[in-house]
Parts: sequence; C-alpha cells; structure tokens
Amino acid sequence: MIEKAVGPNEPLVTHLFTADPSAHVFEGRIYIYPSHDIDHDGPTNDNGDQYVMEDYHVLSMENITSPCVDHGAALHIKDVPWASQQMWAPDAAYRDGTYYLFFPARDKEGIFRIGVATSSSPAGPFQAKESYIPGSFSIDPAVFVDDDDRVYMYFGGLWGGQLEKWQTGAFQPDAIEKGPEEPAYKPRLAELSDDLLTFKAAPHEIDIIDEDGKPLLAGDEERRYFEGPWMHKYNGRYYLSYSTGSTHKIVYAMSDNPCGPFVFQGMILSPVLGWTTHHSIVEFGGKWYLFYHDASLSGGVDHLRSVKFTELHYDEDGRIQPISL
Repeated sequence: MIEKAVGPNEPLVTHLFTADPSAHVFEGRIYIYPSHDIDHDGPTNDNGDQYVMEDYHVLSMENITSPCVDHGAALHIKDVPWASQQMWAPDAAYRDGTYYLFFPARDKEGIFRIGVATSSSPAGPFQAKESYIPGSFSIDPAVFVDDDDRVYMYFGGLWGGQLEKWQTGAFQPDAIEKGPEEPAYKPRLAELSDDLLTFKAAPHEIDIIDEDGKPLLAGDEERRYFEGPWMHKYNGRYYLSYSTGSTHKIVYAMSDNPCGPFVFQGMILSPVLGWTTHHSIVEFGGKWYLFYHDASLSGGVDHLRSVKFTELHYDEDGRIQPISL
C-alpha cells in the first residue's frame, strides 16, 4: 500500500499503527523497520502487556519527501518456531546479498530472546531461523556495521524487557531491582559472527559515565539507560542514544570506541505524546534524520503509536542539537 507523501513530524502511514522505527538506507531507498501495534482489550501495566504486536511490516520511501510504501507483512509470529508472543522493536542489517531482520519475542517460557530472519530483499518477506541467537536475552536489538565491517548488536530494556532480571547472567524472575544510589543498569553489547547468526562471545555491559568519569546511577532517571539503544557514527565518533523510560526522553552519549565507555552528552528528543519513546538516526542525501514514534494518531492511546521523522542537526563540536516538538 502506498500512502501520500508526508512531511516532517507527520505519521508515515495512517492505515496501521507503527512504533519503534529502525531506519536504514538500502538500495538507494530509506527502509523503516517498525513494530506493528494492534488494538485489544487486554491489560496495561509496567510489564508491557499492552504491547501485543504479532507481526512486522516493512516501510520504505524513495526519498525523504516521497510517499511511504507499506510492503506488507514481512514476518508473523506464527512463522517463528521458538516464539510465543510480543514481537517488539526490530532492526535490520545487510551482508553479502542477504538482509537480516533482528527481533525480540518471548520464547515458550515467557523469556524475551532475540531472533534472526533473513531475506533476499530489504522489503522481505523474511524467514525466521529455527531458534533464537544462543545467549541472547531482553529486547530492542540495534545492529551497527562499523567501517571495518565488524558488526555489533546493542540491546536491553528494563521492566517488560526483563534486563534487570539478568543481573547474575541467568534469568531470575524475582530479581530485586537496584536502589537509586547504585550504578544504573547498562545496555548490553555483543559482536556478531561473520554470518550474523550468533555472538562471537557472551554479551557484556557498556559503561555510560558522566563528564567526571563516574557511572550514572539507577535513580538518575533524567540520564540513565532504560531501553531502545541506537548506534550511529558521525565524523569518526560513536553516538549511543537511548530512551530514559520513566522520564520519556531520547538522550545520547559519545565515545571514540564502539564498545565505550560512553560519556553522557544530553537530550536529543523531548517527551512525546505517549509513555514510550523509541528512535533511530540515519543519514540520507547528505542530511541526518531522526525517526521516532508518538501516540498522536490514536489520540494518545499508548499502545497505538505512529512512526514519524524530523531532521537532525549537529553543532560545530559534533553535539546533537536538542529537538522539542
């Protein structure tokens, strides 16, 4: 389905609800890999039971001012052998003629894992592998291909995303959350194998520190990591951006190394309508763009969101100029 051309800060599509956009440039087009919100009468809670997404659609645009194309259902949970429910925020990558869709979902025991599906086309359809990535857990995979062709996955999300339940390296359903004066939970990082189907080594934590080199604290809700990591590179530096969750901001930290440590810098996007906020950053045609979602299309229903974009700007020192919508 082809939607009319849209401008900045307007829903890319209006015939379905979309969220968590991961934007990439493949084959000269902008491809967006969002989650697909559906309406229901179930509960709303901190565990994220309101987000019952069960398939993925791939969107694309020829350029930033062209109509958006919905390429249709690219992968459904019924076609993922290991998964039971909740196909949340995905990402995509390309290598050696194959497109890879990385996605979280709960396994048959209710534990979030990260799976992989492949296709010969960036629009799909995608075919899921028989099992999830060994050693994977939690949500929000973001896959970054560096200039040396090494491929890294950043991931993790609190509360419904279960990251706090993995403090010991094993899943603890009744894990006690950290106190506000303890170091904050950290996103996870793993380098992917050459075929992008496994981790080269077990995932490890990424340090996010303040300008004095001290770790951010769990109670520092204006700055600490909550979910939705994204990695991009600008003028040779690495930018780790993410959602603060409870304070509803997109913020970022910078490093000279894709593995960190990352020094906190500030806000990218102020809170939008709805509880969640999730984004990606992509360069196209010599300009940079922030893709994000809000709940405006549904009139503020938090589990019925819509993907949008706006232009992103840097100052002369490479700092991202904050966006307030």
